[in-house]
Amino acid sequence: MYLSTEEKQEIFAKHGKDAADTGSTEGQVALFTYRIAHLTGHLKKNKHDFSTQLSLQKLVGKRRGLLAYLYKKDISRYRAIIKALALRDIIK
Repeated sequence: MYLSTEEKQEIFAKHGKDAADTGSTEGQVALFTYRIAHLTGHLKKNKHDFSTQLSLQKLVGKRRGLLAYLYKKDISRYRAIIKALALRDIIK
């Protein structure tokens, strides 16, 4: 697999509360961002891989939903995760 358990724990430790906190919104957004970057690189090489394209679209939708939830719940956490992952140029 492209993402080992240690790498996942590292992502959650960096963006979540700790390495075992896999359910935090920030940790999930960071994991989705990593997976989106991986799938985007795969699709640049394999343009006709439509199942991967569908998976990528679903992941982007999930991440967008989590970011919308975080925006409504706590805008300071939203801004922090957007800045940490460099997702947008302009922060609302």
